[in-house]
Amino acid sequence: MMIGAIRQELLSGIKTESQFEVVRDSLGAFDDVLLSREIYESAAQAFNSCRANGVQGSNTDFLICAVSMFHHVPIFSLDGDFKMYQRWLPVLLYVDPSPH
Repeated sequence: MMIGAIRQELLSGIKTESQFEVVRDSLGAFDDVLLSREIYESAAQAFNSCRANGVQGSNTDFLICAVSMFHHVPIFSLDGDFKMYQRWLPVLLYVDPSPH
């Protein structure tokens, strides 16, 4: 599953229409997560909690955190900011099970 903001980020900046269409079509395999008022409110609380502890982040990042917490699903990201948020929020992070 995927939230619209992630879909938008992945599609933004693709240089050619043909590449855009390939990525867009590939992302079509992921169902959209419907976002309720409760999730948006949770994202704002997450933002406030982290900020109160000196951790800054984007609204999109905290929306991703709120979806993770609400649906009990891990966040798949290479962005190290999510490890920082994890210090203050009960988010799950995807861990690659394959050895490196």
